[in-house]
Amino acid sequence: MKSIDMNKLRATIPFFKDIDQVLLEQLVPYMREETYKKGEIIFHEGDEGNQIFFIRSGMVSIYTSNKAKRITLAYLTKGEYFGEMALMQPGLCRSATAETLNAVKVYSLHRSDFHQLVEKDRNVPFLLLNYTMERLRKANHQIYDLTFLNVQNRIIRRLLDLGKEVGATREDGSCHIPMKITHQQLADTVGAARETVSKIIIELQEQELLNLSNKKLTLLNPEALINKLND
Repeated sequence: MKSIDMNKLRATIPFFKDIDQVLLEQLVPYMREETYKKGEIIFHEGDEGNQIFFIRSGMVSIYTSNKAKRITLAYLTKGEYFGEMALMQPGLCRSATAETLNAVKVYSLHRSDFHQLVEKDRNVPFLLLNYTMERLRKANHQIYDLTFLNVQNRIIRRLLDLGKEVGATREDGSCHIPMKITHQQLADTVGAARETVSKIIIELQEQELLNLSNKKLTLLNPEALINKLND
């Protein structure tokens, strides 16, 4: 098994920057580096959880679904982690599905090894709690949007959030979102029909607020989108 470069681990995953050096040296041999192709399922909703995953590169979609509908809860990128909830209680099932949106490399750590880390460094649960609280805040934000905003405003809000999370601001003030996203994926995120999302995307393009090329979005005027959201 290929050994994990501890310096690269610290540089890539912010969570490990706050872990004691000696403790991390003891932990790294128990970690695995895994590679997934685009469209692979890392775990399904309902699976028993026994690992936490840290994203080294690529993007992962976290979603819940039934036979009729899928709701995307989050898009996670380099440096973020997922699967932590199942580590807290043995036998707890995954609350959502994790699927890769492109080629992904992750570091994984088994529950028993993670618990050793917790026992040796009591700050670890607080680091996890901080991240979990931020994710809960985003979930509450999403619930609010689904309840009170119309579809157009939900789309605009999600595009602005993506711009903040993964976008690159250009000199002209526009914001390019480098990830490829289909109308269906966007629909899954905002809880709407694909046809409705496609219609609104076309309208935003006609208003020169948005550009879509090769499934990649550019927010041409983020300030105007914010104003439109607040109207």
